[in-house]
Amino acid sequence: MAFDYKKEYKEFYMPKNKPAIVTIPKMNYIAVRGKGNPNEEGGEYQRSIELLYGIAYTIKMSYKGSHKIKGFFEYVVPPLEGFWWQNGSDGMDYGHKENFKFISIIRLPDFVTKEDLEWAIEEATKKKKKDFSTVDFLTYEEGDCVQCMHLGSYDNEPETIRQMEEYANANGYEIDITDTRYHHEIYLSDPRKCDVGKLKTVIRHPVKRKQKILEKK
Repeated sequence: MAFDYKKEYKEFYMPKNKPAIVTIPKMNYIAVRGKGNPNEEGGEYQRSIELLYGIAYTIKMSYKGSHKIKGFFEYVVPPLEGFWWQNGSDGMDYGHKENFKFISIIRLPDFVTKEDLEWAIEEATKKKKKDFSTVDFLTYEEGDCVQCMHLGSYDNEPETIRQMEEYANANGYEIDITDTRYHHEIYLSDPRKCDVGKLKTVIRHPVKRKQKILEKK
């Protein structure tokens, strides 16, 4: 049976719909960077998804061809994820999605190297007659985060985020979104095939311990 990251690492991909603190280790991803409204037909975000899946499945099916990846085992392609931000803001303004910037990502198995990705880009470009040169190999360690399963429309995320922030504060943490730590979403539902009210999205925000104020003696 193919290895399924969602089932094997439920703490990362299948949290409850109540906030919790989690520590995310270093992982490797395929990544495409871009900007703009994710709902724009044919926009940068939608193109990034096509590129990611083109490479993800080229790597997944590599064992059937001549390129043999050391340590390869059959696996289910992990879910689509995204890091999101807006310049000049430590939050997300859902009323101005045209200002969104993103890194679309899909997790890679640890056995996939940069050289394997370079092969996959060359192979996919040749077979699909499409430019995959914007796909990168990204190694990223999120560290301490607060996360929660969000149910329903993406536009209703602010309420879930509010609950996450309250939980973090109540447990001695504060949100730590910076230029290198992002609002993170993991998409467990396909909005093209799922009723909007049943969409499942993991929302994750980086946190850090609150600094204790020393009392004067």
